[in-house]
Amino acid sequence: MEKKQKEAPVELDIQQKISAEYIDGKVLAESSEATREFYDKSRYGEPLQKKFQYSLVEALYLLERGKMQIIKANKDLSFDQLMKLAVKTEANLFVRYAAFKDMRNRGYIVKTALKFGADFRIYDRGVKPGDDHAKWIMYPLRETDVCSWYEFSAKNRVAHSTRKRLLIAIVDEESDVTYYEIKWTRP
Repeated sequence: MEKKQKEAPVELDIQQKISAEYIDGKVLAESSEATREFYDKSRYGEPLQKKFQYSLVEALYLLERGKMQIIKANKDLSFDQLMKLAVKTEANLFVRYAAFKDMRNRGYIVKTALKFGADFRIYDRGVKPGDDHAKWIMYPLRETDVCSWYEFSAKNRVAHSTRKRLLIAIVDEESDVTYYEIKWTRP
């Protein structure tokens, strides 16, 4: 297993702000210059007809960075208010958010990987979804979590069957993340 080293955070250089709405556990924004620019440059959100839908971790990240305004019932949501709503919707949200935020700060594009049976797909720096495939699938875990050999094997099989490397993100109590990359080798 290799341990991934931390690198300097990458700042969002887009000056515009996305206006979005929280509706039934989803964050939606009308298609605009800002939504298209964030999508084109960094693949935030998913185009959905004439709107963009954001995962809760994406919305939290953009809100925390001051790049998104989210409205619910005609009132602006703060980061803490959105976090309280999101925790009710997504299991393990704090750990997932810590890993998402850390990878985004390192310059990687992070997308959900539900269809692969994983938490996230991670694209190598400079690679956008649609241009090439994700390099890793990532499973964030608390440092106190227990993962049986059967669970570990299942995660590894998912990665291998999707032709991706397995990335385990271990999140400690201070939300620091340590990464372990697991890959198949032949002697």
